[in-house]
Amino acid sequence: MSVRTRIATAAPLIGGFLAALFWAPPMLWAGLMLVILFLAAAEWAALHKFDPVPTYAFALLVACIGLFAWEMDWPDKALAYFPAALFWLGVPFLLRRPEHMLPAFVSLALAALLLVSTWMAIVSLRQQSPGVLLAVVGLVIVADSAAYFAGRRFGRHKLAPRISPGKTWEGAAGATVGVSLYVLFLLGFLPDLLPGPGPAILALAWALLALSVLGDLFESVLKRQAGVKDSGNLLPGHGGVLDRIDSLTAVLPVAALLWIGLT
Repeated sequence: MSVRTRIATAAPLIGGFLAALFWAPPMLWAGLMLVILFLAAAEWAALHKFDPVPTYAFALLVACIGLFAWEMDWPDKALAYFPAALFWLGVPFLLRRPEHMLPAFVSLALAALLLVSTWMAIVSLRQQSPGVLLAVVGLVIVADSAAYFAGRRFGRHKLAPRISPGKTWEGAAGATVGVSLYVLFLLGFLPDLLPGPGPAILALAWALLALSVLGDLFESVLKRQAGVKDSGNLLPGHGGVLDRIDSLTAVLPVAALLWIGLT
């Protein structure tokens, strides 16, 4: 797909996201994000070649788990994000053996854990501060875009050839530069948006960048094991919903944890 197709798909999505982020009532925002959760869960199940009925039954189950988890009386809301955060800390060891397929029941259990945590984080962060949520999502977009263009222009050395041959170290370097400039822009022009000293915020941004790469690579493993290039075809030039939120599944739960710790 051409860059023009990617932009033509991304532009209305970004516009709709921004409109909902700043103007949608809380219940409408949560409902819209629940639809994304449902679609991503359906695509995850479809990677295991399930028929449509069990695929959408699983997606509905994940959405119901999300609603139940949100209504739970958590003694500490951070507990909702710890399991997902711990999983992402262990993903580098999993990525070392990408040829070892996850059993379907393990993969689907992970889908429920990671997608529900992501949905809860995006709803919770928006309640706390739409600006902070936008800053985190913007970081992932900047990282993805910078890696894409730097990789296309300069990419020579493969980052993870057994998992995703298209990703390069040059793309990762471009993402690092892009994220660094992005954070410096926020610190310079919106200093009240992100709590904490500049060096600490920059270090946290680099950590979230590393998580975004892990999220992308983990989904690449799932697609490689399923023998598909994209998780779906709903978004021309971008693939499926899961393809667009793979990095966010790693970043948002940890960002929610960090926000709880910083505030």
